[in-house]
Amino acid sequence: MRRIVRLGPSVILAPASGPAVAAKNATATIPIVTPALADAVHLGLVASEARPAGNVTGIAPYVAGLPGKQIELAREVLPGASRIGVLANLSDAKAPPQWEELEAAGRKLGLNVVLADAHAPDDLDGAPQALGRQRVEVMIVLQTSMLLSERRRIAILSATARLPAIYGYREHVDDGGLISYGVDLRACFRRGGYYVHRILTGVSPSNLPVEFPTKLELIINLKTAKALGLEIPPTLLARADEAIE
Repeated sequence: MRRIVRLGPSVILAPASGPAVAAKNATATIPIVTPALADAVHLGLVASEARPAGNVTGIAPYVAGLPGKQIELAREVLPGASRIGVLANLSDAKAPPQWEELEAAGRKLGLNVVLADAHAPDDLDGAPQALGRQRVEVMIVLQTSMLLSERRRIAILSATARLPAIYGYREHVDDGGLISYGVDLRACFRRGGYYVHRILTGVSPSNLPVEFPTKLELIINLKTAKALGLEIPPTLLARADEAIE
């Protein structure tokens, strides 16, 4: 990152919070735009979402309350499910708030929420099986950079364990996952281009508030549902933004 800073760019595009932290540590003056900016206040990247007050801004891909909705989806797919598994990567700044919300939502509904924390890609291999041994009936996969990067592997592991999974990004479903409900990550990156344009035309990043996506999308992979022997409720299909066949 310091090599990039030495080149003197007009703006740095950091895709997620981890690279944004590295960029922020390398420069306090070059504007930094992050299309997937999570936990920015806690990480010291911005003073507040409304008034960043520094050289970092962008779009927050995480929406408060989303994990509770994902639990509701899990119970629509498997109405009798009482044990919900969570595949996490708690070393990612985006993960702990999601996990805390899932725990709270599970307690409210009287569900057992079981955690499998994968710190590295190699930890993923046994996670679905470990959850299966704890009699988990459906799994929620948190929104983190590593879990998104390993989405094909996670889809294969879930299918092998015959464990239905709910995700936050549609990319998981495009690569074989069952259902996703969350923000359109591609739209966040397109919006990042708007931020870059504003900065290049003279607007300070400190005056560009962090944005939160207003639209959530529901994507269902019917081929995966069939392979798992699941029948997706018609009411859920009717709400889907897209059904992949």
